[in-house]
Amino acid sequence: MAADVPNLVTEGLAKTYLPKGVFYNPVQEFNRDLTINVISEYGRITREENANKKRKQLKKTTPENSGFSSEMEREEGAEDGVNVRLSLDTDDIAPGVVHAGGLRILEALAASGLRSVRFCKEMSGIKEVVANDYSYDAVETMKKNIELNDVQNLMTASCDDAAMLMYKASRDKKKLFDVIDLDPYGGPTLFLDSAVQAVKDGGLLCVTCTDMAILCGNASEKCFAAYGAMSLKSKSCHEIALRIVLRTIDSYANRYAKYIVPLLSVSVDFYCRVFVRVYSGPQKVKESASKSAMLYECSGCSAHYLQPLGRIVESVLPDGQVHKKFTFATAPSVNKLCCHCNHPHHIGGPLWSAPIHDMNFVNRLISRVRINEEKFGTSKRVIGMMTLISEELPDVPLYYLPDKLSSVIHSMSPGFLPIRSAVLHAGYRVSLSHAAINSIKTDAPPSVLWDIMRCWAKIHTINEKRIIQGTPCAFILGKEPELAANFELHENAEPESKKLGLLRYQNGKKDWGPKAKATNDFHDQTEKRKQNQNKRANKRLKKDIDEGRYKQHYCANFRKTGSCNYGDECKYSHDIPVDEATPTT
Repeated sequence: MAADVPNLVTEGLAKTYLPKGVFYNPVQEFNRDLTINVISEYGRITREENANKKRKQLKKTTPENSGFSSEMEREEGAEDGVNVRLSLDTDDIAPGVVHAGGLRILEALAASGLRSVRFCKEMSGIKEVVANDYSYDAVETMKKNIELNDVQNLMTASCDDAAMLMYKASRDKKKLFDVIDLDPYGGPTLFLDSAVQAVKDGGLLCVTCTDMAILCGNASEKCFAAYGAMSLKSKSCHEIALRIVLRTIDSYANRYAKYIVPLLSVSVDFYCRVFVRVYSGPQKVKESASKSAMLYECSGCSAHYLQPLGRIVESVLPDGQVHKKFTFATAPSVNKLCCHCNHPHHIGGPLWSAPIHDMNFVNRLISRVRINEEKFGTSKRVIGMMTLISEELPDVPLYYLPDKLSSVIHSMSPGFLPIRSAVLHAGYRVSLSHAAINSIKTDAPPSVLWDIMRCWAKIHTINEKRIIQGTPCAFILGKEPELAANFELHENAEPESKKLGLLRYQNGKKDWGPKAKATNDFHDQTEKRKQNQNKRANKRLKKDIDEGRYKQHYCANFRKTGSCNYGDECKYSHDIPVDEATPTT
């Protein structure tokens, strides 16, 4: 076999060798671009937080005329032989410079190390990037890529079990990481316990899940085994997946008196990606039960309801302080049968019921990407997706799809703008969800949505044959609407992101799905898939031909024209009786 010549891939400012057997998926450039911007903005926020802490300390310990800059910008002495710069804003500093007070980043499953190389070359304010992988071949490739990109001062290659590496780091406060990036093949649950321990107080966890099949309800029992939650086959399954992942991370953090604050959660392409800050605080941990909920979704009409697992009762003390009492939630939130269609409910969860985005952070992220738009290959998509997320209702979990609502009552779909207008005219809020095109995220209760659909059915007559007794359609249309829906175009019906023509729901390109797990097989995986297409069908076809099953039928071409291009190789019979042959003209 000829020596394996590695491919040279360029992405952003990084160049990487990619020999056979080292995992790389070009479709996830969006993932990497987004991550670089999120970590950069997170670094800026932590610098602001640290500056504010130092400012408060200075106010306590120094006179007002001490002469220190209000912006806390000053040069300090060398520390451990490295020049340190303490500044509220390090965006003016060129990437590739070591900052002793900067971020320590761990890419626990680095493969080729492409992501880590991009961190070093495209981000400022970094102290160290540790790129780890369990594969010796992958680590050797990483070392070559470190030299190729001249980032030896920032990046270190590590060959270790990812979980063990993080467990060891958690035992020493000096070795804790500011940022941990987990992008495994499949699910991340094997690494979450160690990750929440190895990240600093207020640190950032970036977690990718590509096992969307089980998170979206295809194997709920497997989802329960991995994430401790039951997934549902629902039209809002992609947001359910995000909320299951967030709740799972929070549950791991709670065991160590820690809790999470989601900054950004996206469901895109074939995976979901969440960015959460992990804090220490036993009192705040007590609130996690009230941020978790079971999901009841009707099996007939898809109306959904959340049942919180805990409840917080607040009271104001005489001194003005707010006292929180943690108590039991009351249940159930629904009857045994759905009040709209008389069908039973399916139970999912537990899942995260609190907001899944920090809207202030999302807006800051949009501003950052706009300023650096020319630096990233997927900037337009990042801006479009983040703008779409900024329009979401943060306090409304899950969403509906107009197509699903109309299919329940067998009517034509009301379309995107008419149903949004009807919800707005009824006095409720409505937005899209980034997880599904034409989705309806609204604080209107299901009863209002079904009243709107009843009004729609009166305007667009439904075939009586479709209204079968005992079906959800019959139960829903059997009631008169209590609301007079107005489908006239509302001025706020069209989202701003659509008016601006932003790139929001991008269609997948060729081979856009998840790649196969990295192996030492030197054959191209795409070529192997092509070779194996219809492999079983072709085997059955050959078997049928060998057994003469097709010879029991006459060749249609020979029967019609008296000739066949396949001749004696035709799998059908040419022995056609004269009285059955079609006369030729």
